[in-house]
Amino acid sequence: MTDADDRQLIAILEDEPEIRRIMMDVLEGAGFRTMGFSRATEFEAALRHITPDACLVDLGLPDRDGLALVHRLAMESGAAIIIVSGRAQVQDRVTGLELGADDYIIKPFEPAELLARLRARLRRPAAKAHPDQRSRARFAGWIADFDRYSLTSPEGSDTPMSHAEAEVLRIFLDASRRLISRAQMQESLGAAGGESFDRAMDVRISRLRSKLGEDPKNPQLIKTIYGAGYIFLAEVSWN
Repeated sequence: MTDADDRQLIAILEDEPEIRRIMMDVLEGAGFRTMGFSRATEFEAALRHITPDACLVDLGLPDRDGLALVHRLAMESGAAIIIVSGRAQVQDRVTGLELGADDYIIKPFEPAELLARLRARLRRPAAKAHPDQRSRARFAGWIADFDRYSLTSPEGSDTPMSHAEAEVLRIFLDASRRLISRAQMQESLGAAGGESFDRAMDVRISRLRSKLGEDPKNPQLIKTIYGAGYIFLAEVSWN
């Protein structure tokens, strides 16, 4: 945030007042600012005037499909997105991550776990949380801007990136021309492993390739080394 209060702002969309209050109390006690909302409509109206660093979103909303809202946030916002939901099925978690969420916490949750996983998400991709770090990269005619969460093509057209896509691209750019294993990516992202992580990574890398104009059958920038991981092949310069 850029106003006089430099604490990170967490927007909480949760229609159960007791759960919302617990979340707000825990996060404010840890030094965050919070804003709580019970309806998707008021949450979306507030986003026209605020820029949260992270959004905690329940899926069981009374006035909107939570998954559709998560997808919109992923496409239009640079905030970290964490789903906090009572839906515990693997497919719900996979779908949420595929639509752009950065993490998925199942209710009932331990407040300490919520806080730890939020902090893990806010440490990446770091351009917004740590302005002294490099925020613009050039490679193969492209420009990646991690302050604006955008990709600029060699022809000058802009394409937005979700927070999750930016996290993955940053890992590739920071390790250009080096093999990156799935385990290393999982560690860098502070993510839990398993099927949902693998599916989410497949989707994010596929979307990055699409936005970079890659041929999915013969990508030139993000190469898959089967059984080993990935290599980003372009030279990268930062400014």
